[in-house]
Amino acid sequence: MKTVLITGANKGIGLETARQLAQQGYHVYLGSRDLVKGQQAAQQLHAEGLAEVEAIQLDVTSADSVQAARAEIGRQTKALDALVNNAAITGGMPQAALGARVDVFQQVFATNVLGVVQVTQAFIDLLQRAPQPRIVNVGSSGSSLTLQSDPTWKYYHHKAAVYPASKAALHMYTITLAYELRDTPFKVNVVDPGFTATDLNNHRGTGTVGQAGTRIAKYVLIGADGPTGKFISEEHTPVTGEIPW
Repeated sequence: MKTVLITGANKGIGLETARQLAQQGYHVYLGSRDLVKGQQAAQQLHAEGLAEVEAIQLDVTSADSVQAARAEIGRQTKALDALVNNAAITGGMPQAALGARVDVFQQVFATNVLGVVQVTQAFIDLLQRAPQPRIVNVGSSGSSLTLQSDPTWKYYHHKAAVYPASKAALHMYTITLAYELRDTPFKVNVVDPGFTATDLNNHRGTGTVGQAGTRIAKYVLIGADGPTGKFISEEHTPVTGEIPW
């Protein structure tokens, strides 16, 4: 049975991705900063008939928590087939370039960038033991430097200094990671789930978690001929899926 770790999976897009991958036959490690909330989410999926889901306490900003999760998962399996780096925070809005506090930048980057680095580095050995490992970093089309610089883009006037900057940094990390793993079976991509109605945006999004989960799960499930080192946003380019960095 294939295995996947999803961070920030006790609700929203992470939980829906866990549901869809469990439906595809994966054993899902449901990462949750609050273990009780993670267990409640796992129980919810169990009630839907998805038995291969278990909660793992995982605070991506805590080295001790990440290492404890790595040790626990390592006790249960010799290989990890996929990692979905989904955990993220916005830091609250608005985020003016001249008004956003430095400590807010630090908090958001600690989760959205450093947390991804910390988790990826901790689990890379388990991923390397899988025959076709996959890493999906959940990004944002709003962090495309190309699109944000284009006055004709429909969201051109929707600017924020902190959250998009953190995702842009995540995108650069993904490019470098995919390059380093280019001669291996790894597939490493950024996937934009779309503007999804979740707690993260006070449910202002126009898409559903079902749509978002499908977009992320798709790039966990890609075969050996699938893309790597790409920025995927099927909300914006449904035919090819790829958008500019």
